[in-house]
Amino acid sequence: MRLQRSRDFAEIYAQRRTAGDAHLLIFARRSRLTHARFGVSISRKHGCAVVRNRKRRLLREAFRLNRIHLPEGLDLILIPRQRLDSQLTDYSRSLVRLAEKLDRTLPQLDDT
Repeated sequence: MRLQRSRDFAEIYAQRRTAGDAHLLIFARRSRLTHARFGVSISRKHGCAVVRNRKRRLLREAFRLNRIHLPEGLDLILIPRQRLDSQLTDYSRSLVRLAEKLDRTLPQLDDT
């Protein structure tokens, strides 16, 4: 369920399909899989390793709790905004809403 290869990240960034709000920015692309996958990208601007790891854990948990509500066949890169007040509920709401928005705007894959 996770994106780990840098090539996957590069391909998603290259498509430049994004949606964002006050808590989260998501890059996305379609895949041929029957489930959504995700990766997390957090820069050092967010703070020390402790702060970045906490945000990473919160995003993973938000994905785990909401994966049944996410559209199928999406590869997502989750990038948190530089806020200190974002909680699990904020990330969960943002993830579901933005993923649905991206699902509507991304072009469908060809069956060839």
